[in-house]
Amino acid sequence: MSYEIKLPQFEGPFDLLLFFIERDELDIYDIPISHITNEFLEFLKTLEELNLEVASEFILVASTLMRIKAKMLLPRADLDETGAEIDPRKDLVDRLIAYKKFKEASLQLGELEAQQILMHPRGNVEQEWKSFKEGNKVQEELSQIDLYKLLKAFRGVMDKHFQEVNKPKHTITLYPYSIDEKKEQLLSQLKKKKKIDFLSVLKQSKEKMEAIFNFLAILDLVQQQKITLVFGEGFNQFWLTAKEEA
Repeated sequence: MSYEIKLPQFEGPFDLLLFFIERDELDIYDIPISHITNEFLEFLKTLEELNLEVASEFILVASTLMRIKAKMLLPRADLDETGAEIDPRKDLVDRLIAYKKFKEASLQLGELEAQQILMHPRGNVEQEWKSFKEGNKVQEELSQIDLYKLLKAFRGVMDKHFQEVNKPKHTITLYPYSIDEKKEQLLSQLKKKKKIDFLSVLKQSKEKMEAIFNFLAILDLVQQQKITLVFGEGFNQFWLTAKEEA
């Protein structure tokens, strides 16, 4: 027996992000992207553990957060035409602010609608429905049905069934790696060796995703000034050294 769990408090991914920001009293114009990304992914992981289907818009926002986090780890920032640094969070912040405004406006409209219903109550619904059924006799409707209408209705039902069976399903693959774990491995190797070349780090990776985690760990260590990159000759040839040995 399976149980369906609904979460009406989060109407979409932006609603979830606003919840994290308001709960932790964060500045929406200066979002700590690493913290908010971890919170968002933990929520999606909880949905997976509860066997709930994750909507495509949640997966899209999760990938956007990870892309922004990777951009902020890069040592070289993007610049605009005037030479000013481009904040990779700007587009996300603008969309969150716009969503917040629409959400507040919808709540106000909902309150006005509730007040309007109280001011102008509707008539007797049961009596109207009874009159409607009396004016539409079932026998008259059945007498107008022919084989073509039956086949058309059957075709419509089968099309809806086909769409429901073949609608895309989205899943999130959880890899057995973490950036913190890869950072500890790199620092442990640098304690044994004075320097490690970049290609040897990639050769240690068993698959493409592990290589990506290793690369992100290197960028994070460079940003934290725990390691230094020493560039050599050739394409993509550089060495990793611990900061105290640089």
